Amino acid sequence: MSDDLDTGSTPAPAPTPAPQPAKPGVSASNWEREVLEKLVFATLKEQKASRRWGIFFKALTLLVVVFALSAYFDVSWTGSDGEALGRHTALIEVEGSIESEGSGSAAVVIPALNKAFSDSGSVAVVLHINSPGGSPVQAGMIVDEMIRLRKGYPGKPLYVVVDEICASGCYYIAAGADRIYVNKASIIGSIGVLMDGFGFTGIMEKVGVERRLLTAGENKGFMDPFSPLTEKHKQHAQAMLNEIHQQFIQVVRNGRGKRLKETPETFSGLFWTGAKSIDMGLADAYGTVDSVARDVVKAEDIVDYTQHEGLPERVLKKFGAAMGAGAMKSAVETARPSLH
Repeated sequence: MSDDLDTGSTPAPAPTPAPQPAKPGVSASNWEREVLEKLVFATLKEQKASRRWGIFFKALTLLVVVFALSAYFDVSWTGSDGEALGRHTALIEVEGSIESEGSGSAAVVIPALNKAFSDSGSVAVVLHINSPGGSPVQAGMIVDEMIRLRKGYPGKPLYVVVDEICASGCYYIAAGADRIYVNKASIIGSIGVLMDGFGFTGIMEKVGVERRLLTAGENKGFMDPFSPLTEKHKQHAQAMLNEIHQQFIQVVRNGRGKRLKETPETFSGLFWTGAKSIDMGLADAYGTVDSVARDVVKAEDIVDYTQHEGLPERVLKKFGAAMGAGAMKSAVETARPSLH
């Protein structure tokens, strides 16, 4: 039958959709132009926004750099050398170990001392100290500068105010002041020198480890922790410690003068409370920074001359640069004398 469906025949192609009529009054060329204009304006808008953000980040970077430089070089925006500060007590904070880095280093303390003494408005200088000690070299450089400045500015006294502890290398510094003020419970003293380390020779023998150390110079391996400590090396180390100890003792005797009441224990390395240190002549009286400024100096206005850590150092430490430097330092340094 002619009306029957032929299932094997190819299906008829789908009809082609009729073209959409253009919007009334808009030709094909005008439509393309509108699209191009929109694209151009969008691109320009994006470029303007990008430029604005670029200017913002450049300005922010410049601001950070300026701030970092001002913090690093301790720039004062209120005047030069404190000329407009008026009559005041100059304060310098020393916190932590007396080492080649940090607030207790000579590179930080000495410039602050010079700035405080040279300021025409400062009536006296107060070192506010809280330290268990540290390097005899750093302590020696600081106390030498303290003595020099006291001679150069005879009318401007230098006082030390102790917080929790002022022991060993810290007391080495304190002895160079005109007077030392403490709290009755402060820890004072420890006038001695030490050199510490470890020896692993016994453990190496037990586990069968052989130390292979080659040196040019028979004493180059002195204080090597993996080699036995010879009697000769022990005597040499002890002689160095005794020499530094005598330097320490001389600084204390020169600084304290007749106020010092020496006993066999004074320079033995022991330490005492602030109350006992006054009885021994190691300190002079009780006092705080505020009480010294108010009652001794008679200048209650206190100006901090401490050279605080700048932004670059904080950033470097945040990213571990200081930790890396400390690890390298620990890896390559050998034992050395310490005023702890």
